[in-house]
Amino acid sequence: MADLIFPTQSDNSDDDALDDGAGLITTPMSSEEGIPFDLIELLFFAYRDFTRDPDEILQEFEFGRAHHRVLHFVNRNPGIRVADLLDILQITKQSLGRVLKQLVDKGYIIQKQGPTDRRQRLLYPTEEGRSLALALLRPQSERIAKALLDASPGERQVIERFLMSMINGEQQGDVRSFVKTGQPVSEIETK
Repeated sequence: MADLIFPTQSDNSDDDALDDGAGLITTPMSSEEGIPFDLIELLFFAYRDFTRDPDEILQEFEFGRAHHRVLHFVNRNPGIRVADLLDILQITKQSLGRVLKQLVDKGYIIQKQGPTDRRQRLLYPTEEGRSLALALLRPQSERIAKALLDASPGERQVIERFLMSMINGEQQGDVRSFVKTGQPVSEIETK
């Protein structure tokens, strides 16, 4: 990993020479701003490393993170409706359409019409799609297992509560249900 070099505040008046009148700031933000930089930066770095291994695998297929998310949720809930996937991912139909087309064309996902409503599109993984989803999840699972190795069950619950609290309040119930069942709330309600 490259060294991170953060400039330190200097007593050098050369900083004044840098100011071209555009409001140049030469001092770093600090905790005096009331912002938890340590936690924000830990989240940045954790997310970077959490996604690094799957990103490398995805590059081999010329796929990106959107492909990863679609593969994940289709494999977690085979037969998921496109509408439910859009709700989960919070992306546009156009963005999902592009990603789905690539995954269908390359044989990772199959799209079928709904049994009662022919306008409905249901998504299923293929064996190749399941295999790729698992290959993407394994390094992430190993990273989580390693991070939790020394955590007590109580500490794990604190971590889960923290992560749930990071989700928008109005969506927490739906996410909690999905995590427990692997099914979008709309499907739970119709069963």
